[in-house]
Amino acid sequence: MSTAEETRGHADEQTRIQADEEPRMRADARRSRAKLLTAATAAFAENGADAQAAVFRSQVQSVCDMADEFLVTASPEQALTGWLRAMAAYLVTKRGLSKTLIDALGRDSELISSCWVAMRDATGRLLTHAQQAGVLRDDLKPQEMLRLVHGIVIATEQSPEDTDRLLTLMFDGLRPRSDVG
Repeated sequence: MSTAEETRGHADEQTRIQADEEPRMRADARRSRAKLLTAATAAFAENGADAQAAVFRSQVQSVCDMADEFLVTASPEQALTGWLRAMAAYLVTKRGLSKTLIDALGRDSELISSCWVAMRDATGRLLTHAQQAGVLRDDLKPQEMLRLVHGIVIATEQSPEDTDRLLTLMFDGLRPRSDVG
């Protein structure tokens, strides 16, 4: 069996194990996670140990592509909340890789900067869509949304079962206020 086949087999098994271990994840989140793992496996099989940057870029693009899918398949509110959950799931799985790449390449590297811009732009599209629909405050910026999600991911690192509840509370707190006059 080739190294690529072994790696793919391991990823398939890893995906199955993670799906079994995370019954609380919604089906779409499990599918998104499986897509990310498959992309990583293919990159490692193709590029070996130098694949970290390619995997990171590919996975960021996959998450950003999900934002566009949500825009056309869900209501503005569902699109934003679905993507925030997908983004949180991504951040949980890539925390160590992100730190390693930032330490190795620097926060201002082309890779980190381009990935940050892609995530900010995807967030911006969903945010604008939700704001125009009147389901989200007008004064929010994409960077603020990303920081809030990142903060929740960090805060729930030891209790990931709390992530979804905190994301829901955050979103509820970001709805337009009816008492402002």
